[in-house]
Parts: sequence; structure tokens; C-alpha cells
Amino acid sequence: MSTILLFALLSMQAPAPAASPLPPRDPGLPAAEETARAALESSPRHGEYVDVKIDPGQRPIRAWIVYPERKDKAGVVIVIHEIFGLSDWIRAVADQLAREGFIAIAPDFVSGHGPGGGGTDSVASRDDVVKLVRESTPEETVFRLNAVRDHALKLPAANGRVATIGFCWGGGRSFAYAAVQPALHAAVVYYGTSPETAALAGVRAPVLGLYGGDDARVNATVGPAEAEMKKLGRTYETHVYDGAGHGFLRQQYGRDGANMKATREAWPRTIAFLRERLGGAAAGPSAPQLPLAKKKAP
Repeated sequence: MSTILLFALLSMQAPAPAASPLPPRDPGLPAAEETARAALESSPRHGEYVDVKIDPGQRPIRAWIVYPERKDKAGVVIVIHEIFGLSDWIRAVADQLAREGFIAIAPDFVSGHGPGGGGTDSVASRDDVVKLVRESTPEETVFRLNAVRDHALKLPAANGRVATIGFCWGGGRSFAYAAVQPALHAAVVYYGTSPETAALAGVRAPVLGLYGGDDARVNATVGPAEAEMKKLGRTYETHVYDGAGHGFLRQQYGRDGANMKATREAWPRTIAFLRERLGGAAAGPSAPQLPLAKKKAP
């Protein structure tokens, strides 16, 4: 047997190199996409699916709600999912918010649109979920957010203050909802596009925007919104993280550490912002208060 043939046979039998293990997860930060399911399975907090009723004759909105471990009443954060629907990752973000002392409720905007009137978990592929989320109109989204907000205000454990936080598609919806719901107490936007300039006059709640530096499509909408919000005397605090990409909070292990760096800086800022607007101390230890990124215009 020739040396070349022997080498080829041995190469075919050699095991594939093992994938590099992920670094240990920081419990003070939301789980990345790769660790979301494990984070949910190990959480001590009470999470459950609920049906949020809307108009008679319409299917309810399915939502995932997580309660903090605390004695007093808590502010509510509505978690608006990415274009990928109500995923394990979004549910893990809700759980992380509950760890920080908030009631977190994540509605599934695919509810009623999947096969048999189901939600995200009834859809065969991520591409199909994306298609259904894109078909959700702004009017329907606002209608459903109002229903979820009304549901949240009636929770016995809630303190009457409600904020939104959204990611990607949900980030844009979080900002847009602030423009049409004057009773909202705060809105957090993770790498979501800003509303049209004319719509910003309706914003009453303070808005926090967190963006990846390498996300030109989204960031092109930030500057005009900043200028208009300043002109209107509204609060719009923006932070852009160098080297981070779109979706950095979910894709924490990407972009050679830039996404993780952005996560470590953006999440503590998010929690501080929500506590200031919704009230309440942490239910457990917070993410470390690392040096904050310098505020930059996109």
C-alpha cells in the first residue's frame, strides 16, 4: 500500500476536531442564543405561558411571563421579540429581566397566524416565522401591545408602571409604540430602526437606544431621530458600540469579542434605565457596572 493511500485512509478515520467550548456564562448578563435553553432550564424563577385576551371572536395572544422573586410589587417590561418570533432566547431575556426585579412579559406576535392559528412554535422553519412576522402590520402590533399592556396593569404583583424593550424588528416596534402610547413609562430600543420624524412628536416616554457600530442600515435612522427628539425636548439617549454588529445581545460570541463587549456595557445601562423609570431594587445581584461606552453619533 502506498504511503499516500495509507495517509488518505487514516485521515478518513480520524475524528473531527471538537468544537471550541463556549466560555462560562456570566449570570449577570442575558444568555446568548447558544446558552438560552440551558439558562431557562436552570432558572429558579416562575415562568409560564398565558393567553392575553383581545376582542371577542379573535384568538388570544400567547405570551411568556416571568415573575421576579421579591415581596413588593414590581414594574412590568414588555419584551418585543426579534423577527425570529418568540424564541428560547427571547424567553431567556425575559427571565433575566425578572432576575433584576421586573415582571417580564413577552408576547408572541405570530399568535393566530401560524398553522391552525398557532404561534411561533407551530411554524416549521425560521424563514417561515420571519415571513409571518413581516406580515404583521404596525396597526396590529400596536393593538396587540395595548392588549398586553392592559393585561400587565391588572396583574396583582404589578406596580402600575410599564416599559417596552425590543430587539431588531422588536426594537423598531418598541420605539414606534412610544410614539403612539403616551402612558408608556419608558422604551428601550436594541438595534431597531427609528420612527419617521413626524411620528416622534407623539413620544412622551424616555427612550434608550443601543446600537452596534457596524449596522449602517439601522444607524442611518438614528441621527435624524436624535435631532428631532432634541428639538422636541424629548429624552432619547443613544449609545453606539464600536465593532459590534446587528443583534449583538443575542450573538454575544461573534465579531471577535466586540459583541460581548457591547453586551457587557449595554445591559447594565439598560437595567439602570429601567429601574429609574419603573422603580424597584434588584431581586438579585446585578450585572457588573463596567465602564460605559462613550456616547457616539452614528
